[in-house]
Amino acid sequence: MEPLLQQDIQLADSPEAIARCFAVMRELRPLLASVEEFVARVQEQQVEGFRLAFLEKEGEVVTVAGFRVQHMLASDLTLYVDDLVTGEAYRSQGNGKRMLDWLIAYAREHGCDTFSLDSGTQRREAHAFYFREDMRISSFHFMLSLK
Repeated sequence: MEPLLQQDIQLADSPEAIARCFAVMRELRPLLASVEEFVARVQEQQVEGFRLAFLEKEGEVVTVAGFRVQHMLASDLTLYVDDLVTGEAYRSQGNGKRMLDWLIAYAREHGCDTFSLDSGTQRREAHAFYFREDMRISSFHFMLSLK
């Protein structure tokens, strides 16, 4: 069951569609070295349930979201957003909101109890956007680099 909202938002299931998302995703994930690495990593994560959605305007990918639906002890079935980014030239035009609304509708259509995401502490503009969309900080995410 796929959401019928937002006809200009699609799931990137083919290597070609995934590759089209690279330039926008790289704005959020600059450590991605190449299109080939990006496609390989997305395909590896897709085996684990990861989905990649993109918003297109006039043939150009402007917003990208990576997400997964998963069960968690703390929140039962949740849609967790790994990545959400709008290309710099397309920000403050409603594109992020369109994607967020689509993701929330997808979560509802798939029976999710919650919707969640993490956002880097340096992304103040993103935080302001999430607060405007009635999202609230519910926890801190801690990480230890093992490399």
